[in-house]
Amino acid sequence: MSSRLLRPVRADRRTTAPRSAAPLGTRLPLVAVAVVAAGLTAACGPSSQPVGSAAPAKAGQSSEAALPSASESASVSPEASPSASASPSGSASASPSRAATASAAPSRTPSKPARTSAAPEPARVPGPGYDSSADAQKQIEAALRAAKADGRAVLLDFGANWCGNCKAVDKVFAQPQTTAILGASYHLVKVDIGGNSSANSALLRKYSPSGGTYTMPVLVVVSPTGTVRTDTHVTGNPSLTADGINAFLRKWAS
Repeated sequence: MSSRLLRPVRADRRTTAPRSAAPLGTRLPLVAVAVVAAGLTAACGPSSQPVGSAAPAKAGQSSEAALPSASESASVSPEASPSASASPSGSASASPSRAATASAAPSRTPSKPARTSAAPEPARVPGPGYDSSADAQKQIEAALRAAKADGRAVLLDFGANWCGNCKAVDKVFAQPQTTAILGASYHLVKVDIGGNSSANSALLRKYSPSGGTYTMPVLVVVSPTGTVRTDTHVTGNPSLTADGINAFLRKWAS
């Protein structure tokens, strides 16, 4: 009886032992992994993140920190660039001011030509004597045109080459002081009335219309508009000296 009972038990052990051997083999690797993980945890310390993800996280954090610094440096450089651009604008604004001051200096130069033009050339003073062949009408017309242009008066000298008083006046006209007065203030036209020129006699009556006997020379001052200012046939001749003639010319100068 006892032998029969033991045999089934042994048989059961033999049959059941192989079944439990496989689970033990699979458990041993898991235990070993747990022991290794515990050892790593004790060596490195606890970590809130899984193993293997800590290094990428740190690398990611460093790259994200570097990107703002790069962007900040990039944003600072544009802000600094206006300061650099301000210097060209300042220099550009300074250069026009210098150009304005430089352009102000040449504006003073045109005053010199104005001064020279303010003093016109003296009018031509005819020499002594009377030209009987000259066209007195045209000479008077030309003198009036010149008078309108420069504002001088016209002096008509009616005389004759054989007239002594006329020769005395010619000598005074030839003196430098009198010549300067004539050139500055008059256009002188000498008209011969000592011959038989009816045209010149008509001119005498036109500018000295009072008629009668004329005492030569007859000096008539005409304005640029053709109006007679004075006629020595009416007023009488001044003293035929330098002082008398010069005083007469200054009095009636325009």
